Amino acid sequence: MKKFITNMLMMLSLTFVALAEEVPAPDQSVVYKTIGDVTLKLHIFNPPSHEPSGRVPAIVFFHGGGWQGGGFTHFSGQCDYLASRGMVAITAEYRTAKQYGTTPKECVMDAKSAMRWVRTHAVELGIDPNRLAAGGGSAGGHLAAATAMLEEFNEVGEDRSVSCVPNILVLLNPVADNSSAGFGHNRVKDYWQEFSPLHNIHKDAPPTLILTGSEDTAFRVASAKAYKKKMEALGLRCDLHIYEGQPHAFFNRDHSEEMYFGTMLEADRFLVSLGYLSGKTPDLCDLLAAVSDTDGDDKIAED
Repeated sequence: MKKFITNMLMMLSLTFVALAEEVPAPDQSVVYKTIGDVTLKLHIFNPPSHEPSGRVPAIVFFHGGGWQGGGFTHFSGQCDYLASRGMVAITAEYRTAKQYGTTPKECVMDAKSAMRWVRTHAVELGIDPNRLAAGGGSAGGHLAAATAMLEEFNEVGEDRSVSCVPNILVLLNPVADNSSAGFGHNRVKDYWQEFSPLHNIHKDAPPTLILTGSEDTAFRVASAKAYKKKMEALGLRCDLHIYEGQPHAFFNRDHSEEMYFGTMLEADRFLVSLGYLSGKTPDLCDLLAAVSDTDGDDKIAED
């Protein structure tokens, strides 16, 4: 039985680290921005045997935390999984209120800087700058959407001839409505109309996947449906999946293994549909069975 599971995992191209509960380590970490004495890094997960000549698709993830906290490891598991499937996957640091005393504006500025840095360094990273996705959860989902939708909030002196706009978006309960009916309005009320992705959707917005819970009170179903409606009114693709009974942050592993892996695989299917990944998306039941049978990486590898 265990030999079957081992072979299945190899066939599905899932690394043992991605299945384990330990936070997987990136292949490299690079500084993408320096502001005074603050340095911000990108943590990069490469596909197996990746070479700079590869020009593979890439995705940059932004962690949640209400623009106040959180950390880059929030999406290390997703990055490790997508790297095992053939993408360069990156999880970004950005300035937050608790650590740096910044406002939500600086969060967006850093997210845009991260996207521009990745595009500028596409050759050395071995990625295709025209197949660059952005993703994130909660406030990080807002930031990913902001890089695509918002005209303002660019770092002073940055080369804006390099686009920060991703080619596709993968958004997990993004707090993308910052109106009085949405999230964080009191913190951004002086500039919310320029800050809210939902209210700045435009004709060049990229294909978008939204995964959210029916019980989410930070990004309500009405806002998610409004986002989809606005996108489709412009003739744009927006796939919306509402997970019945699920609250905000339902995709985190400490909430539910099923939701953690299920949303990961839904993103996989979306990326396959757009040619960013190839092959068949793994089956959730098989994956959960393999995970539940795993006592640890060494045990699987030895059998």
